[in-house]
Amino acid sequence: MLEHFFQCPYCWAEVSVLLDPSVYEQTYIEDCEVCCRPIEFRVSFENAELIGFEANCIGQ
Repeated sequence: MLEHFFQCPYCWAEVSVLLDPSVYEQTYIEDCEVCCRPIEFRVSFENAELIGFEANCIGQ
């Protein structure tokens, strides 16, 4: 697992998520650990290296 830090698109707090580099493309929803609002993640890996990361508000 890879820990990745990012800024929440709602509350702007710096938080982290654990990413699985064995899954090349991922889209999933997880709540912010600070403000508890749902964030949609789009993640992509190539050769176990993170090449794409998006954290977006739901419905925007």
